[in-house]
Amino acid sequence: MSHVGVGPRAVMRSVAFLTAGVLAVPALAGCTSEDPAGKPLAEQDIAAAARARIADGGTLRWAVDSVPDTLNAFQSDADATTTRVAQAVLPSMYRMDETGSPVRNPDYLESAEVVDTEPKQVVVYKLNQQAVWSDGREIGAADFAAQWRALSGKDSAYWTARNAGYDRIQKIERGANDLEVKVTFSRPYADWKALFSPLYPKDVMGTPDAFNDGARRSLEVTAGPFAVKKVDTKSDQVVLTGNPRWWGEPAKLDKIVLRAVPRDERVSELVAGKLDLAEIDPETADEVTLAGAPRDPATGTPLMGPQGSPAPGPQGRSAAEALRSWAVANGSDEDAAEKEILAREERREAAAKELRRQKALSGFEVRKSLEPAYTQLALNGSDGPLADERVRRAVARALDREKLAEAVLKPLGLPAEPVGSHLALAGQPAYADGSGALGQQNAKEARALLADAGWVSGGPVRKADEGEKAAGAEKDEKDQKDDKGDKGDKAEKKPDGDDGTYIVGEDNKNGGNDDAKDGEAKDGEVKDDDAKDDADRESGEQRSSGKNTAQGGAPGAYAPKGTAAPAGSVAAPLAKDGKALTLRFVLPSGPGSEALRTVADRITDMLKEIGIGTEITKVPDESYFKDHIAAGEYDLALYSWPASAFPATDARPIYAKPVPAADGSLNVAQNYTRVGTDQVDQLFDRAMTTLDQKEARDLLRKADSRIWAAAGSIPLYQRPQLTVARENLANAGAFGFETPVYEDMGYLKKGAQGSRPSAPAPSSPSS
Repeated sequence: MSHVGVGPRAVMRSVAFLTAGVLAVPALAGCTSEDPAGKPLAEQDIAAAARARIADGGTLRWAVDSVPDTLNAFQSDADATTTRVAQAVLPSMYRMDETGSPVRNPDYLESAEVVDTEPKQVVVYKLNQQAVWSDGREIGAADFAAQWRALSGKDSAYWTARNAGYDRIQKIERGANDLEVKVTFSRPYADWKALFSPLYPKDVMGTPDAFNDGARRSLEVTAGPFAVKKVDTKSDQVVLTGNPRWWGEPAKLDKIVLRAVPRDERVSELVAGKLDLAEIDPETADEVTLAGAPRDPATGTPLMGPQGSPAPGPQGRSAAEALRSWAVANGSDEDAAEKEILAREERREAAAKELRRQKALSGFEVRKSLEPAYTQLALNGSDGPLADERVRRAVARALDREKLAEAVLKPLGLPAEPVGSHLALAGQPAYADGSGALGQQNAKEARALLADAGWVSGGPVRKADEGEKAAGAEKDEKDQKDDKGDKGDKAEKKPDGDDGTYIVGEDNKNGGNDDAKDGEAKDGEVKDDDAKDDADRESGEQRSSGKNTAQGGAPGAYAPKGTAAPAGSVAAPLAKDGKALTLRFVLPSGPGSEALRTVADRITDMLKEIGIGTEITKVPDESYFKDHIAAGEYDLALYSWPASAFPATDARPIYAKPVPAADGSLNVAQNYTRVGTDQVDQLFDRAMTTLDQKEARDLLRKADSRIWAAAGSIPLYQRPQLTVARENLANAGAFGFETPVYEDMGYLKKGAQGSRPSAPAPSSPSS
């Protein structure tokens, strides 16, 4: 799966996140009618330390998801590692602060301001007089002009991924001196601070050939605290070393090595001592936390397990089990004793290996925050039942978003606040909770919406003809055959021959679980108690077997059209024109997607409460986005978008109304839900052109309310961010909104260890 990192705007809205992340700290506070933006839900967790406490030298080995195919952040195949490299080696006029807002970067920019608005908007940049490229040339107007021409969209020879903002520039010229750059816009542009971050040298941007191929595997000229030494595809790493011409605070580290390590292999690399910093999953976080827990002096085993649970005894066995083992090993049954003695030896070896593993991990600690990104439920409104806004709204009204957020965040000790905006996150200036435009969770009203759309609770379902599926589950027969023929795109197969498809409402076709005791929840049965919540959270996939025996409604009982199902009951399956209301729910199957699958299980249960069935299909990570989300081959899907400091520019392609292309196809840009309105487009356009920041925020909040009302995308929760770092590594970890300061990263001096300032205490997560 593509784990796309969040950095500057190089990739901020160009790609979607496909997985769920893992942890954070404080809860939303200070939300008032005067300040709907509130405060960020979590601060960064980087073991902040003053530069004086950090030793000079050392190498940071940092796990990344991939070695980038290009170092040019403006190309379509740029990824999160491209962004990380650009942050360390290239100028950015603006950085992100702790609230996800742009702030001037003094290393490159002394000032920047709008000096004229009539007849044209004019911005004058005054550059830091010490700012030079690594070849000794001053950073100046020629570099700004070359980047503008490359990204303006006027020359198709440049293979650019985007040109937003640059297409509004009329001209760029030298100002009063070599340190001034004067930019004149042809049309007003509110997000002008988004431009020239990162800024590439004219050597890269000056010609199409240089742009297309000159910065894919190397960057000869840079201007950051670090420089690119090499991109090593054989050893899957990018090596950054200090830039001798850097004029700012010198880098504390000698070298940063960005190593491509799959997420499921990172804990092994940590144990082997081959990594110093890595994003990790919750299971690895638990293991690292356990390794650092207090230990029994006699046995060396942790006194407490993950999240404060009592740890097992030596070799992971209870006292009763240990006593029984001793009795068998010393008993009169020689065969049993011999077997038990061998088993005890194997357990000792395994325990010793585990202790060595825990000792290796004891030098690390977990650092956590919330990513500047949110996970959403996407509803494909192009065709099928979800083309009807009433059905989309019913799906949305069936969801308890707080419970979904809790399922992911609360077990990790994070604030479980549902996201209230499509365009910003809590703490960002444009944030305001616009979910009221859709309405709160209400199963009764959701059923009424479905009834109004003609979906009858418990209605008759005619037997499907050959090649025909339930409403919402159609797919071109040829595409199905092609998928089966492509080994790289097969849906995940179950050991018992199941193809990974689970249809809610058809759970008893192979027999139910008749052995369940009265009063006990059967597999998959919806229970509203805390024990069920905890069990679901632990397993994440306990209903994926397809043996869900919870059936609602009485067979053959037909309500008149328009009659809502009784509140509080599991509704009978809905039907219309002889077709059951069943929605295709597509999920990635790879490691790192467990949280998404847990959320999908919860959503499935919530939809079942109003009579909507779901057909869950797990597909390979590599095909999930390209062949399903972007291609529109889904009804329901879970994926994430990064937040942006410039939502008027970056969010518009995601929510703009799709338009017909010249070839008759639909141009959806990045609006993979295919749901949009003219009003939303107009509000984005107005927000993009006003230079009044308050007016721009108001327009964006109005746009967000209309996006909520259209019910094509339902924001659920802010993605958790878990990292593991060496205990003595400072100024690195879970960065939250803020742009990393690479020159300040390093290892604490020996005398400074153990004196890390304590992080502010988090607020209690909402229950």
